[in-house]
Amino acid sequence: MEEIGEQFANLNIVKRSSGTRAPTYLLGIDTSKTVQAEKGSLVAVLCSHGSIRIYDKEGLNVLREFSGKPGLFNGVKFANSYDCVYSSCTDGTVKCWDARLASEKPVQLFKGYPSNIFISFDVSCNDHVICAGTEKVDDDALLVFWDARINSQNLSTAKDPLGAYSETHSDDITQVCFHPSNPNMVVSGSTDGLVNVFDISVDNEEDALVTTCNSVSSISSVGWSGKDYKQIYCMTHDEGFCWWDLNHMDTDEPITCLNIQNVREVVNLKGGILDYLIGGLYHEKMDKLFVVGGTHTGIIHVMSCTASGLIHVTSLQGGHSATVRSFCWNMQDDSLLTGGEDAQLLLWKPGAVEKTFTKKDSMKIASSVSQRVRIHSSDSYKRRKKQ
Repeated sequence: MEEIGEQFANLNIVKRSSGTRAPTYLLGIDTSKTVQAEKGSLVAVLCSHGSIRIYDKEGLNVLREFSGKPGLFNGVKFANSYDCVYSSCTDGTVKCWDARLASEKPVQLFKGYPSNIFISFDVSCNDHVICAGTEKVDDDALLVFWDARINSQNLSTAKDPLGAYSETHSDDITQVCFHPSNPNMVVSGSTDGLVNVFDISVDNEEDALVTTCNSVSSISSVGWSGKDYKQIYCMTHDEGFCWWDLNHMDTDEPITCLNIQNVREVVNLKGGILDYLIGGLYHEKMDKLFVVGGTHTGIIHVMSCTASGLIHVTSLQGGHSATVRSFCWNMQDDSLLTGGEDAQLLLWKPGAVEKTFTKKDSMKIASSVSQRVRIHSSDSYKRRKKQ
């Protein structure tokens, strides 16, 4: 555990984003998967005022900005094999931009069905399929699929869906996450408390559903972990954490590795406090799953997952001055990007010389952002058969 602690404890801030005109919360971060030697990596950041900003990673300078207006973006994701960035939008589309070009129009538009409001999405690891989750409208909460392969001859034509799943969630689908190496596997999470795993190579929805795991609370984050990524985990809107091992589906071993209804009440932070969870991080080199959380004053806590509970590893301080909303870990250079409600984007690297910064004052932003953080009552939860 000491070696694991050193990996994160050695992180120091090497760069802070330059100031921007419009104060905003930084709700999501992703980095380009391709590295152009002469230009370096790009960073895409989802902003609460309704845009996606593109930064250069080393300098954290804003290069360009894409707007979703009149809709609001939910999520941000780079393609795996080229420098295009995607986001789902409340206007019923998923948009794709070339992150290297300044343009008001996306290079590709993926249209949903009438009345679709997209609040989550992901792109498969081979960039062939997009899946987006909708808000519940009438009695329908859908997972909608498109062919994501870009045809240069049809860029001006909006793409219609390949189809949709409509029977497996009964409320807003807040999370969609494809398997990191198997393009046919995708996990979804919803405010109905269910985490569903699908094999989309199977023809129909009922047969495509591999398993359903029940968190008994509204899902705020999902992901894959473990060797060969045969495990899944989720965080909930009331700061719960669940971890399941899919290797045990066909054995007598329990599928549930860990189920904590409220992490704040059980984790020991050596005198510190935990106000919220941000997300999960599977470290391939260590074969370890970590949970990242924080405080409303900007401290970031890193916890290691074990079968007996969450163990505090380290805390990152001196960076943010308000709630941290997003992070992105780079496995190649062990760097960490974090974004928060103080409008700051920070780059942390191990063993770097820590520079002296003045913490930015926490900003008071009108609560149009509050629509992104919904509190769901347990009354809206509809129980399904638990596996």
